[in-house]
Amino acid sequence: MPDTSRPPTSSSLTGSAADVSSSEESTPLGTVSIAPVSIATVSVAKTAHHVAAASAPVRVALLIISDTRTPDTDTSGQYLLAELQAQGHQVTSYRIVKDDAVEIRAALVAFVREATIVISSGGTGITGRDVTIPVVESLITKPIPGFGELFRMLSYAQVGGAAMLSRAVAGLCRGAVIFALPGSLNAVTTAWEGLLKSELSHLAFEVTRHGQPGVADLGGARPAGNLFSPPAATPAGTLNNLTGKPAAAKAPELGRHKPGSGNGS
Repeated sequence: MPDTSRPPTSSSLTGSAADVSSSEESTPLGTVSIAPVSIATVSVAKTAHHVAAASAPVRVALLIISDTRTPDTDTSGQYLLAELQAQGHQVTSYRIVKDDAVEIRAALVAFVREATIVISSGGTGITGRDVTIPVVESLITKPIPGFGELFRMLSYAQVGGAAMLSRAVAGLCRGAVIFALPGSLNAVTTAWEGLLKSELSHLAFEVTRHGQPGVADLGGARPAGNLFSPPAATPAGTLNNLTGKPAAAKAPELGRHKPGSGNGS
């Protein structure tokens, strides 16, 4: 009969427990072992409505903040344009503005009126010219802190402590979600592949299904098979639209707003 009063020897441990013991012996006292985060291996359980909304096209506007970039040299913006179009989303506007708070705010206020998702890139650091985050935070009415937290977690696995310098942020402004990303292509790729690519349609679904305070109620059912994009005509007066040509007559849009309502008017 085995002596149950004595603790088990190392030979009686399971494989996983033995592995833990071995790992502890090889780790210096006072240090922490952090497993790297692999974007490709993350498995996510999705609810039924999450799956149903996963492929719906979304109206997206892109704002690039830079003193030096042009459409020809804007690798981050061109990457996002290609990825969004490959996923079937509708890019309503693509614009490059200087690191100037007034220009950034004006573009964002216009974009949240025409798109459900607004993605900005640039100006999220701590230099004297980085003014994007205060502008975005002044417009946000419902913060989404998890985005910045997860983005910096993914970045830490790639660049270490330098990830703390990014102030990437996200939140709702009226009927749209604004994501403020860093300007580098590597950071934009991390945010897109690790967080945004699989979630844009789900985010749009959550934003629009119950409406948002200060957003006009359009009434009626959404078009079948296209929960988040209105008819294909580009609204008249759209700022810096992709074709550069005069826009057609305005069509009804999800996320239109009552004059003078909400933040950022």
